[in-house]
Amino acid sequence: MLEPEQRLGIYPNKCISKQKCGHCIKSCPLKDESAIEFDENGVLKAIRMARQCKTCLHCAEVCPPRAIKLWGEKMTLDELMKVINEDVCFYRNTGGGVTLNGGEVMLQWEFAATLLRTCREAAINTCIETSLHCPREHMEAVYRYTDLVIADIKHMDSDKHKEYTGAGNEIILGNIKRTVELGKKLVIRTPVIPGYNGDDENIRKTGEFLKGLGGNIVQYQLLPYRRLGTEKYDSLGMKYPMEVYRPPERSEWERNLVFLANMLADEYGLPAVAGSGKKLPI
Repeated sequence: MLEPEQRLGIYPNKCISKQKCGHCIKSCPLKDESAIEFDENGVLKAIRMARQCKTCLHCAEVCPPRAIKLWGEKMTLDELMKVINEDVCFYRNTGGGVTLNGGEVMLQWEFAATLLRTCREAAINTCIETSLHCPREHMEAVYRYTDLVIADIKHMDSDKHKEYTGAGNEIILGNIKRTVELGKKLVIRTPVIPGYNGDDENIRKTGEFLKGLGGNIVQYQLLPYRRLGTEKYDSLGMKYPMEVYRPPERSEWERNLVFLANMLADEYGLPAVAGSGKKLPI
């Protein structure tokens, strides 16, 4: 979750220029171009989110080539349930259900709890993907209507966790323990990144931690790093945090993940798997 509010992103390669179009600047209440910036050729260059933008966002609606994109959509409970109910037959036939993921579910914990409760009342299975870096009371309120929880352990060393993610891991690990205490089915994931958290020492410490939790860990997934979200970062003019990292070749990371999964299964008795493609044993 970059920011808990709607933002405007831009795609300059789609812009047909201010001279040929100009719909965005014409619709903008800030006519002095203080919010919408163009380059020397009149092509869209940036949007600076002014205070007025948060209640307007009209430029995205009027842009014919869709060079301006509104990131984030506001929906009511009824609107969401209408979308969810369109797939009820699919849920019934497959045993699937509704998964709330990110951004971060717990930033909207009250609405999330209401939505999940409504799904439960409609006999729809529920799942959340969360960082678990949140107040425990928020987590437990959402858990009342959650069948399955998916969370990450990115690093067992709190200082390194803070270096790589911006926050320590104490709250996350504490909430994982509490999740198990509450009897929630739990899938743990680790995006394995060589040079960051993929060493045997860190993976073994993760294994020791999970073994100490006892039951309810239905699967521990060791995942390859994916360069996801680059489009969004580019459109928002933000630096991608992992832009200098170059992952190993597929043959190398696949072999490494299988090795680590087998090691965790053999040494700690964990339901560890390489990747996320294996069906959950639930």
